Amino acid sequence: MKKIIAGVDEAGRGPLAGPLVVASVILQPSVSHEKLNDSKKLSSKTRDMLYDWVLDNSLDYYIKIVSVEEIDRLNILQATLYGMKECIENLKIVPDLALIDGNKTPDNMKIECEAIIQGDTKFDCIQAASILAKVTRDRIMLELDKIYPMYMLKKHKGYPTVLHRTLIQQYGVSDIHRKSFRM
Repeated sequence: MKKIIAGVDEAGRGPLAGPLVVASVILQPSVSHEKLNDSKKLSSKTRDMLYDWVLDNSLDYYIKIVSVEEIDRLNILQATLYGMKECIENLKIVPDLALIDGNKTPDNMKIECEAIIQGDTKFDCIQAASILAKVTRDRIMLELDKIYPMYMLKKHKGYPTVLHRTLIQQYGVSDIHRKSFRM
């Protein structure tokens, strides 16, 4: 009997603004796409196309949005592990194994978890999760850009670029900025 494997990845650990987004994906057996890759290595157009492909070719998936407030309360590492745990535990199909991109797994899991460094370059299911997380976060940041146009979020998606830091100095910290991060 084949094992049911979930891939887990996140987007948004490094930004100064916006949520952290974590996703888990169980792909249908024997499906693959030649363009699947780490979401950071793909164009936004390819990511958008693959986002729809992942939704159409997964047995199950779950996306957890971890708010700025939760990140500030927990710290970014604990917020990431919390998001991963939520993503795995909220799948309707219980996987036999969760492959997690990175070097840590959440504590107290009922499901076997394995951390894979650079897993988003090695496993389709982690690449699929990477794409769901990145596209979801980018779409959130584009919506936040409409509310907070002075921060030009659509240009940097909240990451600590020179432009973003300059705009924070000019306009101050907003409620979408992580207060626990230092500039």
